[in-house]
Amino acid sequence: MNYIDGQKALLGDEVLIAGKHKGNVVACIDQGQYSSQYPASDWSYLGEGALVDTDFGGIVHYTNAENEHIVLVRRGVNL
Repeated sequence: MNYIDGQKALLGDEVLIAGKHKGNVVACIDQGQYSSQYPASDWSYLGEGALVDTDFGGIVHYTNAENEHIVLVRRGVNL
């Protein structure tokens, strides 16, 4: 998944969703990157996109950052 500016989502990134909600990328399904808390064995069936641990609803699966207005705030440390 790419952010609105074209950068690839990476594990651990801090993001801003719809200009008001915060989140952290906990899995990049497209790239096969998963945090230890959200392993591939549980989430790879989704096939694409990213999992974001949000401040408004817990884990949310996003497939298109442009439609959801997800922007990179800060590159994070891989989880």
